[in-house]
Amino acid sequence: MHANGPFSNLSDTRAIAELNDRSREIFRQIVESYLVTGEPVGSRHLSRILPMTLSPASIRNVMADLEAAGLIFAPHTSAGRLPTEIGLRFFVDAMMEIGDVTAEERARIEAQMRAAASGHTMETALAEASALLSGVSRGAGVVLTSKSNASLKHIEFVRLDPTRALVVLVSEDGSVENRLLDLPAGLPAGALVEAGNFLNARIRGKTLGDLKREIETRREEMERELDALTAKLVEAGLATTVGPAESRQLIVRGQANLLDDLKAVEDLERIRLLFSDLETQTDVIDLLSRAEGGEGVRIFIGSENKLFSLSGSSMIAAPFRDGGQKIVGVLGVIGPTRLNYARIVPMVDYTAKVISRILEQGR
Repeated sequence: MHANGPFSNLSDTRAIAELNDRSREIFRQIVESYLVTGEPVGSRHLSRILPMTLSPASIRNVMADLEAAGLIFAPHTSAGRLPTEIGLRFFVDAMMEIGDVTAEERARIEAQMRAAASGHTMETALAEASALLSGVSRGAGVVLTSKSNASLKHIEFVRLDPTRALVVLVSEDGSVENRLLDLPAGLPAGALVEAGNFLNARIRGKTLGDLKREIETRREEMERELDALTAKLVEAGLATTVGPAESRQLIVRGQANLLDDLKAVEDLERIRLLFSDLETQTDVIDLLSRAEGGEGVRIFIGSENKLFSLSGSSMIAAPFRDGGQKIVGVLGVIGPTRLNYARIVPMVDYTAKVISRILEQGR
């Protein structure tokens, strides 16, 4: 698992490294209780649930040390304590025991993903993946993928009026994409058909990016085969379909789950801010893109990234790959910082692996 800048704003990293067993256990109980209930934990309650016998006074001394190290804090005037974002990061990186996905869960994820991918578009399978992750996490399931990664099956130019045409792209996975294209003045009558035939002769099994690169390297051949305006049309047709911003597709499912578990008015405000974050698609895409950079699962907690600095949310995400082992997208969960990390991390990891296998096998 890859952390994201652990302890970057910690005042005393050494104090954390030197936590004794008693301090670690008290800290663990505060974090685990918070992850389940969202409520602050007091010394009296801790003295009842700790596996060792300690008086509330001794526990308060330890809590004071943990607070001084920046791991916990007291909300309002409460006698209880909650983990800080730094505390959560320390717990996730150094103390959390990751669960495993049971055999039944593996079989269910595999069956759901394959059923969604079979006879449908890959987009359907990815939407199913985000809905599934939303269901297990009580958070929002998110998937970011690149439209230009699908292998193409057919391309067609359809004239709308004398100055505009539609570029129709049909992918091997059954998805269809239409883009508007401005036509050069004086284009010959048969140019649209000719441009389509030229591309379809070279299209099979290639992505848009592959096709664009091939046309660029074989420009002379194209200019011999086609007149200058038709050649221009071919290039314009490809250029209009691979803009980086437009080729990223964000799927979000299960936002309503985030409303199920509110503890207080502040929670409602936090969720309102998170909904507004999720609507700022470019920021979500930017954050998910950062999870494409590494192997395995990445965890982003609260204000470690600017997207969640106000809502105090977390994201758990993992990349998935195509048959050529190229990363083609990211899937994950966004929710409150008290997500069940130990359960969600392996679920996100396994779902990403299933999607990678489906892409590799071409379903």
